[in-house]
Amino acid sequence: MQNILVMASIRHLHNIIGRIVAMAVFCIATLTAGAQEARPWEELLMQWADDEDYESDVMDDYYELLCELENSPININAATEDDLMRLPFLTDQQRMDISEYLYRYGGMATLGELSMIASLDMLRQRLMRCFVYVGEKATDDSLSLKTLLQRGRHELTASAGIPLYDRRGDKNGYLGYKYKHWLRYDFSSCDRLRIGFVAAQDGGEPFFTAGNGMGYDHYSFFVQMKKMGMVENIVVGRYKVSAAKGLVVNTGMSFGKSSLIAGLHRSQMAVRPHSSRSADKYMQGAAATLKVGKRMKVMAYASYRAIDATLNDDGTAATIVGSGYHRTPTEMQKKNNTKIADAGMSVSYDKGPLHLGVTAAYTHLDRRLQPQTKSVYRRFYPQGNSFMNASVDYGYRLGRMMLSGETAIDKSGGVATLNMLNGYPLDNVTLTAVHRYYSRGYQSLRASSYSDGGRVQNEHGIYIGVAWQLRGGLTLSAYSDYAYFEWPKYLVSQSSASWDNVLAASYLKGKWRLAARYRMRLRQRDNEKKTALTDKIEHRAHVTATCDWNKVWTTTTRADGSLTSYNGNSRGYMVSQTVNYHGRWLTAGAAVRYFKTDDYNSRLYAYEGGLYYTFGSRLCYGHGIGYSVHLKAQVARQLSLTARLSTSNRFDANSIGSGMQMVEKSSLTDIDVQLRWKF
Repeated sequence: MQNILVMASIRHLHNIIGRIVAMAVFCIATLTAGAQEARPWEELLMQWADDEDYESDVMDDYYELLCELENSPININAATEDDLMRLPFLTDQQRMDISEYLYRYGGMATLGELSMIASLDMLRQRLMRCFVYVGEKATDDSLSLKTLLQRGRHELTASAGIPLYDRRGDKNGYLGYKYKHWLRYDFSSCDRLRIGFVAAQDGGEPFFTAGNGMGYDHYSFFVQMKKMGMVENIVVGRYKVSAAKGLVVNTGMSFGKSSLIAGLHRSQMAVRPHSSRSADKYMQGAAATLKVGKRMKVMAYASYRAIDATLNDDGTAATIVGSGYHRTPTEMQKKNNTKIADAGMSVSYDKGPLHLGVTAAYTHLDRRLQPQTKSVYRRFYPQGNSFMNASVDYGYRLGRMMLSGETAIDKSGGVATLNMLNGYPLDNVTLTAVHRYYSRGYQSLRASSYSDGGRVQNEHGIYIGVAWQLRGGLTLSAYSDYAYFEWPKYLVSQSSASWDNVLAASYLKGKWRLAARYRMRLRQRDNEKKTALTDKIEHRAHVTATCDWNKVWTTTTRADGSLTSYNGNSRGYMVSQTVNYHGRWLTAGAAVRYFKTDDYNSRLYAYEGGLYYTFGSRLCYGHGIGYSVHLKAQVARQLSLTARLSTSNRFDANSIGSGMQMVEKSSLTDIDVQLRWKF
């Protein structure tokens, strides 16, 4: 008993010390605050992102991309079509209108001219100001490597996450300590040369021990060169690629239902360095895009890397694991136990309003992929060692209408096709219709495109969306998406359907932005006896009011509600308040939220401003309160400090989480610290 009391006292003292350390970090940050740059785009992006799901990884991709764009903004007067396509919030019509304006008037003298482009609403004008600048129209294409190295800018970022609590795995089960940390180095020069390196460690993973003899659990590295004659872009190291609509290969940007209106109609041919901490969906080797003449582009890539897999008793791979976690002996056994090789090519031809393209890809595994097909829904999951896919993509613009699509086939004859019609009847109206058919037998390990079921397989659906920008800063948008799944799915033992509907409105005028959104989503599930289907209907809504007080103080008030009907009703609501200060010497913010839900089915999500290059959202369910404080300060001319303290407190539970992640207390407090050195 005495030992137990001693251990309890030590833990209590540990918590007190942790909180003292937390307060010390913030006090130091405050006292050493210098001139700190404001990041208004982060708040604006969250407003635009209200139409996306926090469950998806869409915003992770957007957030990382926009962090990189902020560091290396685009010269609007020298921007190419590919440069404008890097801005994910622009629609095809807006991109074309910007190009036409630049051509007609010979460039821009100030960014105030963005207001002259009718299709650009005020929110997107404000977003663009964060990522573009006005420079000379002419660019020097003959910069030597020596000159690029001399003109370049370095950035070194070190980040750490410190939980002031112990998970069950931290006490017994995890191979490493509970702290997470990562390093990121980035060198960029004149939008021509970029060199990067990332090293990341999750909490619970061993460091220089137990299978991680090289220290960090995950590394990424790359060298990128752009605009070298006919070579538009080349990346050596770890990278992401995407072609056409993603039916054959897409390891890059994801598509959400609302971002569909903005981006999916563009036929992609993109190569991007893999500069994130994610251990999934990247390739390793080399990839390049070449411009052959005025109308043709070619992309080619080759990759060989190790991946994680769960193995069957006979040594075949049951599933490919993309979580990247290696905290336990079981997870460590899966690390890099399978090798995957990729090669592919995409060719596109553009002449006036016509676009044509061809893509082919080959993937080979050194272990046979053999999922457990005793579960009926897995019967058509990808199987075998080798996968081959090919597609044609096409597009034609007629006035303010554009038809585009991609049709793909695998080596066994499985078919996937996605076709969409975009219309711009007025400068302020966008209409979108999308039809997709992914046969149950279509197999591709690298495909990722728009779907309701999360896979380019076993789905037949249609999407209709509209966005209408009215005068005075009012924007209305809506979509309806219906999908039919011929083959059984997880939790569904027969054919099923889903129906997703959203209505949204936003008003931006001066210092105020008001937004509202309602979503009704129906998905079918098995009943308890698996004899019939029952509907799971989710209703979710939120209302947001944001005020920018003279670009110094920003306040956001938000109310969320949810109602789920599935074996009974589950209700939930949340109210939250955020205050941010952007001063010359200090950037600071505080947020508080109160939530109450019946259970996990009525869960809600809250965005939490996190560290640079890291998008964060907090899952809220049960009954509780959460709050956070963050500070960004310049501790030296080229050295900045970001620190955040966040707490989540449950009133209705004595523990949080489950399994190895369970914390046997009702309150969780985390400290995040980041140092950025630019030189």
